[in-house]
Amino acid sequence: MKQISIIALILLNMISCSREHPKEYLTIAGKLENNKQRTISILNRTGRVIKNISIKENGAFKDTLKVSEPAIFTFQTDRTNRTLIYLKNGFDLFIKGDSEKFTTSFEFTGIGASNSNFIKAQLEKNRKIGDPNRILSLEKEAFIAEINGLKKGYDSILSSYKDIENSLAEMVRSQNKQLCEYLENNYASGVKFKKGAPSPAFENYIAVNGEKKSLSSYKGKYVYIDVWATWCGPCIREIRPLENLEKEYHEKNIAFVSISIDESRRNGGSWEATETKWRNFIKGKQMSGIQLWAGKDQSFQQEYQITGIPRFILIDPQGNIVDANAKRPSDPELKTLFNSLKI
Repeated sequence: MKQISIIALILLNMISCSREHPKEYLTIAGKLENNKQRTISILNRTGRVIKNISIKENGAFKDTLKVSEPAIFTFQTDRTNRTLIYLKNGFDLFIKGDSEKFTTSFEFTGIGASNSNFIKAQLEKNRKIGDPNRILSLEKEAFIAEINGLKKGYDSILSSYKDIENSLAEMVRSQNKQLCEYLENNYASGVKFKKGAPSPAFENYIAVNGEKKSLSSYKGKYVYIDVWATWCGPCIREIRPLENLEKEYHEKNIAFVSISIDESRRNGGSWEATETKWRNFIKGKQMSGIQLWAGKDQSFQQEYQITGIPRFILIDPQGNIVDANAKRPSDPELKTLFNSLKI
């Protein structure tokens, strides 16, 4: 009887071990509806691809990989369809989503899934906030209510996910705190972005045709500025709506100015390679309108305290701010504003 018990215990241990996911790598699988791509890429925080995963014709995919440390990675099928995912060796993740709603449709299940679901909830919250500098232009009572709402919202998300990695929770908690403190500490300076205040200016930005342009180059016109970058998916999605808007208002007193803030860090430290990438991107996309590159000068984005892109700014013919956080070209409310100003 004792021998049988020992054998039974050994078998039980073998079964238990077979069900436990190996700790030296992770498994990632899933299915993408409405998919037109053939490869999923996983990129680390520096933008380097650490794994390419093949996608079958029915949208299914499965593979394994090893990460050097638990971290947030980028999960993408192309430059415009990307989201964030948390990976750690030992995870066994299944991802279900719709390629036409790439950033909002994903559902994560399996071992370690709560971490990525938590990140998704954070991203959705941040998207609803929009550019944090919008909050800086609120009246004091509305500003206080907004900050309190932010803190409660972030705390609610954190409390909804009990089994996430401690390091991830602490990192996000710290980032949320920094954002709220940034807004509280800079509220007084936010008045400079109110309607009618003089706009910060940019000077001698390189145009795609080789000329150098400044904000003063467009004095006497309304100026709708698009601050963007070639690596920014949401920026790229606004290219066609912006071009359509430019065509519609071509005869009006408004200049549509796109300012790229592409910088060398994403291009091997080379500013020359960065400029070439920007020019090739514009040529490849056949982008119209006024195309400028900020180059090494970050003063304009620093003056406007730009922490996220795309960012749209509307300036009046006298160089004063109409809206420091203007609506996107794809938002019908932007045309309503244009028409109200009788541009």
